[in-house]
Amino acid sequence: MLNRIVNRLQGQVWVRVESPFPERVLNLCGARNLAFWDMRWESESAFTCRLTRRDYYALRRAVKKLDCALTIVRKEGVPFFLGRFRRRHALLAGLALGGVLLFLGSFFIWDFTVEGNERVTDEEILRALERQGVGIGTFGISLDTENIRNHVLLDVPELVWITVNVSGCRAYVEVRERTVVPEMVNERDPANVVARRAGLVLDIQALNGVKCVLPGTSVEEGELLISGVEDTETVGARVVAGLGEVEARTWYTLSAEVPLTVQEKQYTGEERHCLSLIFGTDRVKFFSNSSIEAGNYDKITNRTQWSLFGLPLPVTAVVETLRYYETVPAEVDAAQAEARGKEILTDYLHTLVDPYGTVSSTLCTSRRTEGGLLVTLTAECVEQIGRTVPIYTAPEPTEEPGG
Repeated sequence: MLNRIVNRLQGQVWVRVESPFPERVLNLCGARNLAFWDMRWESESAFTCRLTRRDYYALRRAVKKLDCALTIVRKEGVPFFLGRFRRRHALLAGLALGGVLLFLGSFFIWDFTVEGNERVTDEEILRALERQGVGIGTFGISLDTENIRNHVLLDVPELVWITVNVSGCRAYVEVRERTVVPEMVNERDPANVVARRAGLVLDIQALNGVKCVLPGTSVEEGELLISGVEDTETVGARVVAGLGEVEARTWYTLSAEVPLTVQEKQYTGEERHCLSLIFGTDRVKFFSNSSIEAGNYDKITNRTQWSLFGLPLPVTAVVETLRYYETVPAEVDAAQAEARGKEILTDYLHTLVDPYGTVSSTLCTSRRTEGGLLVTLTAECVEQIGRTVPIYTAPEPTEEPGG
């Protein structure tokens, strides 16, 4: 396999040798150390074989004194392929120009990769970089990373660190997001802890203030759980900031009506393909109608960035496939409608409970109505129901001079 590759890189000639005494040609090749292979006899006086380009020229000079005819059957390899273009000056100039442009283009940024961000989107980071002059087509060698970092951190306060490393035509943007500082609780402001919602108290931990309920007590929404008013034997009532956590069992009942008749998609089989090329930030469309298509259709977009020898190019091919469809009424099975309603209600339940606790158990029921299927989800949860509310106190009277 390696010899094949080497021979094709050097160039090889498939030649037909015809002579009354062909053995003399073979002896001549052996005497001059000319390598040949894939030898095939066509007759008693003719055979074909392959030789390297250099050995072929040596054999052609050697057989001039013999009664021998050499006929080239086929030339193969890189030198012969490139030799076809030696008279095509425009093509050679185009290849040379393309090579120069490719070399010069490797010093510019044509692609971005953002890493390390979770809350801040890639688009927001790239827009902040673009405002500082770092975008598609920017000269990558002349970047002032320190200046870029200082300005981007001012534009995006959620970031605490950013760096831009350029490798070839790609810029690698690494960021670190600022840690969210928890809200400080002012322990000097008088406050009570009340029930955020009704439930059965399982545990109560008072960090400051007086417990007003015991575990096993049922409470209503807004009921006082931890009081910020303490009675002392010496100075009377003392107002403090009531702090603590109250864990309780809570119950939710959620309902949603799911229709049993829906509109389904039925594809007509008609499709339309729209091709466009994006050069840097400019888009060139290769389809006539660029306005919004009429009718119902699904749009499937495929993006392919072009590259050459692994080097990304500033060209992206975008193929948009429009699949047209019509809507037809269809009946939905009651079990499927119930499962769909349960899924919707469960997701909504978690948005209510997850910030405060967990869902212990759920029960889903359904019944038919005039509008469809009424799905009801009953859930039991364990969550923190304490909510801090301020205690409004009257300001202390001030004595007026001479009073």
